[in-house]
Amino acid sequence: MRRLRARTVLALTAVGGVLALCVTMTEGPPSPARAGASLAPEPSGSSTPADPSSPPAGTCGVDAKLVPTCGVLWGAATGGHSGTSTASSLGAFEQETGRTQTVFHTYHRGTGTVFPTAEEIALADDTAHPRILFTNWKPAEASWAAIAAGDPKIDGFLDRVATNIKAKFPHRFFLTIHHEPENDVVATPGSGYTAADYAAMYRHVVQRLRGDGVTNAVYVMDYMAYPKWAMAPWHDDLYPGDDVVDWIAWDTYAYSTPGYGYGDFDEMVNRGGVPSDLVLDGLYPLVGWPGFYSWASARFPDKPLMLGEWGVWNGADRGHKAWFYRDVAASIGHFPRLKALVYFDTPAEKDSRVNNPAQALGAYRDLGALPIFQVGPTGPTGSPSPSPSTSPSPSASPSGSPSPSTSPSGSVPPSSTPAPTGSSSPAPTSTFPRIP
Repeated sequence: MRRLRARTVLALTAVGGVLALCVTMTEGPPSPARAGASLAPEPSGSSTPADPSSPPAGTCGVDAKLVPTCGVLWGAATGGHSGTSTASSLGAFEQETGRTQTVFHTYHRGTGTVFPTAEEIALADDTAHPRILFTNWKPAEASWAAIAAGDPKIDGFLDRVATNIKAKFPHRFFLTIHHEPENDVVATPGSGYTAADYAAMYRHVVQRLRGDGVTNAVYVMDYMAYPKWAMAPWHDDLYPGDDVVDWIAWDTYAYSTPGYGYGDFDEMVNRGGVPSDLVLDGLYPLVGWPGFYSWASARFPDKPLMLGEWGVWNGADRGHKAWFYRDVAASIGHFPRLKALVYFDTPAEKDSRVNNPAQALGAYRDLGALPIFQVGPTGPTGSPSPSPSTSPSPSASPSGSPSPSTSPSGSVPPSSTPAPTGSSSPAPTSTFPRIP
């Protein structure tokens, strides 16, 4: 069946002195992602899309590099930019969403706090709620080049981190070093912050920790994945090398206001590639980028991939967030190389919280309860997931969106009809085009 394919067209219209961005629909064949085709060569055994509605075969645990033996790791960074403690925000998030977060993501900057902290250790030690720590360290107080050259203050800090890990933290854990480095690159030679300086810094940190006897860290290269940076001539120079990188991650967000990033799960994961075809850098089309999933699948054929951060920002379309969570359920099988999804929940910026709007929470709870996400550090997650009142459809409709008849309890089926302005409906529908 042919469908109308959403194609972003740059159209500037002066309306009261404001430039308006228009989105039109053009007819075209189903995109490869919609048709379930592979976006890039897949390693042996990973090319079959997962069925989120079917329990994975056997018991889903993780291997020595924390790669799931089946299914997809589910997790969150909670309380972002809110000032609340990790334990408090994570506990509230888990209670509200109805399950343990198998991966909990934390952040550290500079040399002020040796990690893992006592709080992080306690959360990972909780045998009733098995969790995997994913911690993020962003060095400060020295340039990338200086750290790579063995800055004494940074090396001393890394030695203390290693001592702490060996004495108090036997668990395997994810560690990323200066996530989203693209935004901090200064390409001028000698700046201390070139892409090559980053790669050398990353290598030095890993090798210092290994030299100090740390054997349980699983190292994650976490990209910003903004297409503007991905097409920069220095982008490939960021990579530190296969011997010091275990996972490839990127951080990506969906937007709920028409324009940049307003789309479905496929668009968010592979922005700029299939099926979105182009992205907008400001008001200028940016073409030639295959999308991060496509690029990473081809560039790193033997590395597991994760969304180190993902979320849905609030915007003009108040129904989009709930709809988007249902679309993840329908579309996760399009990306068989994805082995972990870690949500970033924050009231800051445009507000990615899963409970705002209120009707989004039911859709997110149902998403997290899918069998594909029931993976634990040593088996199924320690806190059983509640059974959703109605499971999302295991397969995508021709448009790639979940069937309206499978709307989770407490949320409203997607609709292509815009909600009336000022509608008093407690659960507005999304205006995002969904054409069967």
